[in-house]
Amino acid sequence: MNPVTILVIEDEESILELIRDILILEGFDVITASNGKDGLEAAIFTLPNLILCDVTMPEINGYQVLEELQKHFFTQTIPFIFLTARAGRENIRVGMNLGADDYLTKPFDEDELLGAIQARLKKYASLAESYNTSNSLEQSERELCYPIYHDSLTNLRNQLSLRESFEQVISIFSNPYPFNNHKKILSIPIFLFGLDRFQTINTTLGYRWGNELLQQSAQRLKESLGNKSLISRLNTDEFVAILKPIYDRGEIKAIADNILWEFSQPFLLNNQEVFSPISLGICLYPQDGLILEILMANASKTMNQFKNFGGNQYQFYKSSVHVNEPNKITLETDLRYALNHEQFQIYYQPQVNLKTGKIVGSEALISWLHPQKGFISPNLFIPLAEETGLIKSLGEWVIKNAWKQLKNWHELGLENLRMAINLSARQFDQIDIYNWLQQTLVELAIDPNLFSLELELTERILVENVTLAIQKLNLIKSLGIKISIDDFGTGYSSLSYLQKFSFDILKIDQVFVRNIQGNSKNIAITNSIINMAHQLDLRVVAEGVETLEELAVLRDLGCDEIQGYLFSPPIPAVEFEALVREGKTLS
Repeated sequence: MNPVTILVIEDEESILELIRDILILEGFDVITASNGKDGLEAAIFTLPNLILCDVTMPEINGYQVLEELQKHFFTQTIPFIFLTARAGRENIRVGMNLGADDYLTKPFDEDELLGAIQARLKKYASLAESYNTSNSLEQSERELCYPIYHDSLTNLRNQLSLRESFEQVISIFSNPYPFNNHKKILSIPIFLFGLDRFQTINTTLGYRWGNELLQQSAQRLKESLGNKSLISRLNTDEFVAILKPIYDRGEIKAIADNILWEFSQPFLLNNQEVFSPISLGICLYPQDGLILEILMANASKTMNQFKNFGGNQYQFYKSSVHVNEPNKITLETDLRYALNHEQFQIYYQPQVNLKTGKIVGSEALISWLHPQKGFISPNLFIPLAEETGLIKSLGEWVIKNAWKQLKNWHELGLENLRMAINLSARQFDQIDIYNWLQQTLVELAIDPNLFSLELELTERILVENVTLAIQKLNLIKSLGIKISIDDFGTGYSSLSYLQKFSFDILKIDQVFVRNIQGNSKNIAITNSIINMAHQLDLRVVAEGVETLEELAVLRDLGCDEIQGYLFSPPIPAVEFEALVREGKTLS
């Protein structure tokens, strides 16, 4: 059983050391922070089992620490005990209203300290046990949580967990009080690692020892970085780490040098020493990008370029390195121009009912045909549109034109088709989103009672302000528009949100579908998701279905509909119409 980890946040050194010594003697793992800023970082990067926090501290006080932690999925349930010399009823009420679990009044003795800690840990353990035995939905959520957020081979966080953690780090980074007292430029380094000789070792020694190398590499990264980073496995032989905010570029170099040295040491595989150095690409937030996907892509390109030159080195990302890529500024200009000159097209990917095999609808997906550069990947221009704010205009263009197309099909006799369209965060955050949708329906003369209209939103969009999101969703649904929760499992993955929000459709992300026939964990996860969705009267659509084996598993699990390249890629409207008219079905 892993020891309990306790984070102590206290600005008085003597008290901090005393508490640390007491807890270590009791067998706890102890992490310390001497101010609120460091305490926030430590809480995010280590996810302790319990937090002891002083109330009165410079820069960020204990109330602000707790308030920030309560905003985020991963940290909001950590037991939190205040340490304070202020024992007044008003002070206690403030902390309890923020979500504190207990108060210890200074001075306190060892028995009081340990008693409060044990009481909190026992209570949370009891609650967890109670949930496991009395609430099937919560029990299933707990069972699903770990494999959804962790890599099964290395037990590191996976990309889904990394994305959520990055947003939490950024939210604190952007907050005015933690980091506003320094004149230097603060950066959050993104390290992307690749094992230089993995393929050779995997081929020579076999998959068993290749997996062992990955596990040992993960352990070396954890030991090298300690509590300084959030580490995730990306794919076969690549890892990524998000480091704590750093002012000094020299400190980043020192960390990189240390990692290179660690990986210059041999691994013991199959009773022989094997060398597998590492290549490292480094990106800095916000200098090199504002979106995690862009930062990781830039770090990956940098890492791969220098890996091809022999590896065993690190390099900071430089935009000039990638001279063959569309210049970001030029691309933004082209993007604005394209909006006004009809360079965008909408492709429609069929959605197929698994019982009848017939096409029942489509998802509208945007494509950009640049006059000089040809087709530009949505993976390139959608993040740029998000970053620049152009996603609002782009999204509105897609909704209007996709709805026009659905109306056209309706008039041509294809009356039973649904149209699903992604709604971006910026669109959903509009104060007047309801009015805009209503006006657009009137402008296009579309009666939602006669047309099947769906808007797809991701989990991440909804959980920022749950109360406001519920109000907006109810208004949108009052127009006759159905709501789909998209990419389920890749955001907060909280099954309880399915109860809070009035969804109509749940879309299982392709990360669970891909090669599902050979992954017992993903089969179990997908089965639980489908069963619970059906209990809540939600229609389930699986995305990214590419093989007959994947299809067979999804059919057996009772999935309602699928979309993916197995049946058809996204296609132009004319081709989609032809598929429907010829009655193509899923064999």
